[in-house]
Amino acid sequence: MSDTDSFIEEVTEEVRRDRLFLMLKRYGWIGAVAVVLIVGGAAWREYSQAQARSNAQAVGDAMSAALSAETAEARAEGLAAIATEEAGAQAVVDMARAAALVEAEDTEAAAAVLDGIATNGALPSVYRDIAAFKSVVLQSSVLAAEDRRLRLEALAVPGGALHYLAAEQLALLDIEEGKTDAALSRLREIAGAAGVSRDLQERVSQVIVALGGSLEADAQEG
Repeated sequence: MSDTDSFIEEVTEEVRRDRLFLMLKRYGWIGAVAVVLIVGGAAWREYSQAQARSNAQAVGDAMSAALSAETAEARAEGLAAIATEEAGAQAVVDMARAAALVEAEDTEAAAAVLDGIATNGALPSVYRDIAAFKSVVLQSSVLAAEDRRLRLEALAVPGGALHYLAAEQLALLDIEEGKTDAALSRLREIAGAAGVSRDLQERVSQVIVALGGSLEADAQEG
């Protein structure tokens, strides 16, 4: 390499360094901000997770203390005093409170708590559906048959978390109204469905037999 080429290369390299230094001087703050944001974001996530764990533990401790009360009334009162900003955790607390109210024979108040959960749009559907199901079952002796049927049909949608449990209740409602064939049809569908729990299968099978039907009736009719 000639002295001229070597000189040109050195000058070119120097120009590159100058340009790089100038760019860092002009735009280096962007990288600094990015680093701060990344580090700050990680710290905030860690803080949020720690807060969530702390809040969950506090709610759990408060529930344990409330549930250790000797009477159902005292348990319901203790649970009513627990408040948390996390909707799912509050729903769990409220369901426990509803159970305590049922034990205290205050069905009306328990149903009101459950209905509040069922209509809370901030909650995932599974929470709302469970609360709605508990409410309609709890009020089976006071709700009109038409109202019960409407509520249960909304929960018995295929693919829903409470599809078969709601269908079982609809079958029992059919029996109350003297619709034996409709009840047997629902019960056989539940008994033959995949994924149904053994307890539910046994319950519906017993009701089918009690109604004078059989699980094989559909196959024989076909």
